[in-house]
Amino acid sequence: MFKIPWHKLPTPLALLQLVQFRNTLREKNLRDTSHLLDKEALPKPQPSSDGRHFVARMADGSFNDLSQPEMGMAGTRFGRNSPLAESNVDEKNLLKPNPRLVSSVLLKRDRFIPATILNLHAASWIQFQTHDWFTHGDNQPGEHISIPPAQTQPEQPDAPPLKVEKTLKDPSRTDDNKRPATFINKVTHWWDASQLYGSDEETLERLRTHQSGKMLIGEDGFLPLDEAQGIDLVGFPGSAGGWWIGLSMLHTLFIKEHNTICARLQQRYPSWDDSQLFDKARLITAALLAKIHTVEWTPAILPNPTTQIAMNANWWGLLGRGVKKVVGHIGEDELLSGIVGSATDHHAAPYYLTEEFVSVYRMHPLIPDEINFYAHRSGEHLVTKAFPDVFGKRARSAMQSLPVEDSLYSFGIQYPGAITLHNYPNFLRALMKDGATDAFDLAAVDILRDRERGVPRYNRFREIVGKERVSSFEELTGNPQWAKELREVYNNDIDSVDLMIGLFAEELPEGFGFSDTAFRVFILMASRRLKSDRFFTEDYRAEIYTQFGLDWIEENSFLTVLRRHYPALSPALYGLTNGFQPWRKIA
Repeated sequence: MFKIPWHKLPTPLALLQLVQFRNTLREKNLRDTSHLLDKEALPKPQPSSDGRHFVARMADGSFNDLSQPEMGMAGTRFGRNSPLAESNVDEKNLLKPNPRLVSSVLLKRDRFIPATILNLHAASWIQFQTHDWFTHGDNQPGEHISIPPAQTQPEQPDAPPLKVEKTLKDPSRTDDNKRPATFINKVTHWWDASQLYGSDEETLERLRTHQSGKMLIGEDGFLPLDEAQGIDLVGFPGSAGGWWIGLSMLHTLFIKEHNTICARLQQRYPSWDDSQLFDKARLITAALLAKIHTVEWTPAILPNPTTQIAMNANWWGLLGRGVKKVVGHIGEDELLSGIVGSATDHHAAPYYLTEEFVSVYRMHPLIPDEINFYAHRSGEHLVTKAFPDVFGKRARSAMQSLPVEDSLYSFGIQYPGAITLHNYPNFLRALMKDGATDAFDLAAVDILRDRERGVPRYNRFREIVGKERVSSFEELTGNPQWAKELREVYNNDIDSVDLMIGLFAEELPEGFGFSDTAFRVFILMASRRLKSDRFFTEDYRAEIYTQFGLDWIEENSFLTVLRRHYPALSPALYGLTNGFQPWRKIA
């Protein structure tokens, strides 16, 4: 029977199809790894003596679920969207085909392919968000996987083996049975802005002023410098390896926003102490970030009429923002008035982010190899910087070399790269990290990490998320040259295509910035990040946030935050409804 893809259906039918997809995925694709074996080795959080854990986000993410306080906290395992029996490492095929061959033949950027629906802030934003959600932490010291040079790498004829440290072991697993493979998330799984605040009390203490609830920022408008790493002092651990000017701008912007919220709260509640002001400002800031991602970033990268409605419905419901603003949340269900303010529900498994969720967020093609900087008042071209010149320890000097408004404006009028084959940044394929002596092929490592962590390959992954397998390379991609290259690299075995490669090769629905297969995980996990979090559901209320806080979240957006802290950008933002779409160029 011929089936019409959901994205080609009339919008009402397409929305119904998406709801059905989500319900099925909630039932079949949430797998709990937290119960496996040595659960006693997992964290055991203790409640606060003053009851603060009932009304505020804890630094380590504990007590978000009051009945299972360890759920989603830092130091707990990633879950799975795939069957646990299949989430094991295929050791004999770990290097088949050679990840460096995959990188050099299928990912190498010969020319920059732009994503013209977006601006470069969209690339910064998704890294900013993933730093809130997940990291496997430092790698396993002394244990390597050696990737030999690919035979078809003419640019590196004498390249030595690439030694990649293994992913850090799960210390709560002491068994020899590695089915399924489990790993630890070093940050909180919750959407709690931990990239700003940290995922442990010690980090948070270093970032706070301990006065009026505010976070540290210098009088010059820059964040404090982490002298050990040579980058901004921020909450995300190990940031130096992926730090760049785009992240620096967003961290600075939202630390300023946090401090502004503190000042407004203090005006309304002058008797509140530093901790009360901080806790409320964190709740408000985290929710504002979640809202921006839900109703601005995602619709910008998926500007399809159905997805636009669906993402707005996640926040406000199918009845829309206007109805919810007037009458509030109708009932406990999420359909009419949105997930925000509905009843909390973990569905088939306790809440944890998943290894597959990590995999579909491999979006490095968004990054350009160079950035043009322009004056925000005149539009004059100022300088072009190669990406390494705004990366790592050089990011701070790049931030200080121009007015921040010029850098923000420059990102607003430039395109990121399209998420596709042959568009992986060249400098990331020959990455020289601060202090390193050998180049590092991050594209090859991306391929290796999915295999090492037991993530299914592309065709099996399609089945797992409710799509049919593709039967040929020509069905995977309509580009004949790509099909030929894929066939050669994967030795004519369509089932061995890696997940990331399949996602990049797949034909995109109209108005999509990434593949429909990846979108299936978004349908599930984007909703889950809200639905499982009591601070977005049953505790999204004035008694927890204050009415001022709820109003602030409702009335603000990426655009209003930019205008508030950098009002000189207003001419470039004139007429925009979404801050992640290309800005107005100043002539």
